[in-house]
Amino acid sequence: MLVKINGSAVYGVEAIPIIIEVNWMPSGKDPMIVGLPDSAVKESWQRVESTIKTNGFEMPRTKVVVNMAPADIKKSGTAFDLPIAIGLLAATEQLKNAAALEGYVIMGELSLDGALRSVRGALPIAIQARKQGFKGLIVPKVNAREAGMVNNLQVYGVDHIKEVVDFFENGEQGLTPVAVNTRDEFFYSQYDFDIDFSDVKGQENIKRALEIAAAGGHNALLIGPPGAGKTMLARRLPTILPPLTLQEALETTKIHSVAGKLPENATLISRRPFRSPHHTISDVALVGGGGTPQPGEISLAHNGVLFLDELPEFKRAVLEVMRQPMEERRVTISRAKMAVDFPASFMLVASMNPCPCGFHNHPERECTCPPGAVQKYLNKISGPLLDRIDLHVEVTPVHFNELTTAHREKSSEEIRENVIRAREAQLDRFKDQPGIYCNAQMSSRQLKEICVVDQVGQALLKKAMEKLNLSARAYDRILKMARTIADIEGSENIKPEYLAEAIQYRSLDRAGWAG
Repeated sequence: MLVKINGSAVYGVEAIPIIIEVNWMPSGKDPMIVGLPDSAVKESWQRVESTIKTNGFEMPRTKVVVNMAPADIKKSGTAFDLPIAIGLLAATEQLKNAAALEGYVIMGELSLDGALRSVRGALPIAIQARKQGFKGLIVPKVNAREAGMVNNLQVYGVDHIKEVVDFFENGEQGLTPVAVNTRDEFFYSQYDFDIDFSDVKGQENIKRALEIAAAGGHNALLIGPPGAGKTMLARRLPTILPPLTLQEALETTKIHSVAGKLPENATLISRRPFRSPHHTISDVALVGGGGTPQPGEISLAHNGVLFLDELPEFKRAVLEVMRQPMEERRVTISRAKMAVDFPASFMLVASMNPCPCGFHNHPERECTCPPGAVQKYLNKISGPLLDRIDLHVEVTPVHFNELTTAHREKSSEEIRENVIRAREAQLDRFKDQPGIYCNAQMSSRQLKEICVVDQVGQALLKKAMEKLNLSARAYDRILKMARTIADIEGSENIKPEYLAEAIQYRSLDRAGWAG
């Protein structure tokens, strides 16, 4: 008997329909799984056989052919275990109500005793099932809340294959669709942070710089000696970013679902991601790829922050592969037979010591590096990458008096209000510019139209560039930052004081900074 089961496969962050055809034939012996299965799919037959025998069903003694269509697309992963097993039971007429299978997508990994383990990509699979008009989706219970976020689709979470068999044997009765109050859970947990900017004593200039970075979507580089608080400040950046919209949360959750990074029983990701890979990371792990392309760290940081601590310690080849994704805000992984796109719209925040010993330009300690060592250290970071970082912020150690003061520090909530107000002004400004959401994304043409500076401001810029020997690339960055500062202050015009503040955030462009 030939039976067809509806399944799904994930490519990139989207799912495509897969039909699992199971045919039991009266002659022959060896089972066959065809349709470009990988090793994990081929091994599923051993798990399926153990499950069927362990739970009192009969394993056919003659040939069984499993075809996964379309046959020209590679199938990978363990999520096809459950549909193959259910298809085999239906094909051998051990599951009577086989006609009901047509209305459902079934996915899950089997243990040898028939228990179900979690699968990757439950959310995109659920979205695809709804698009195709299926009645329901059956997945492992640990994935049910994730898939249950999709409206107009009944999602059933199961712990064991017997629950699936009983469900269809009893006329699609016995299981209750999962109910998820997505919006209430999402908005309730958006501001649930364990850390806050009020925890940081002093460092007012650094907090201001990060406020500007958050308000304009600017990339930032924190430069300072060990123990100055660079990492502590960077980790608090997500607490002042605007809250995720439902659409952004859905995009972010899909990426983490495909990568298998969602916790069990999770729903929507409600807070902006903060990813901090170690400096030993490979280029594939950072941008994504592999035999079956998976998202990398820059895609997991989509709609959030990618923090690179000790930037010069990363391999140069690893850093260089970020340049194109930073411009295009997506990653394309190409293979001989396919190409997949992963979103990668993130804020880059990096930190570094000013020199190998860490004390160049330190107010109290002397640098012990030999001549030329500082410049050699800075040269580990290429010019094109630095060109994509708007703010270069010098972080100085906090004085003892600031650590012990009872002065009230501004909270993340207070700073976030300024950031949200500035972002709303930018959304209104760029409403007719598709793909542009913040000042950091402005093109050169838009910069000339939007960042208009009066004569006083032009004179200030000219004097600063001549006196500080600022590079040509610093000019555009200064204008973008000044526009963001104006948005924070609620000003229509870029005032000279905004330009003056923006100029101080270009430390590495100053001639002689490296000594």
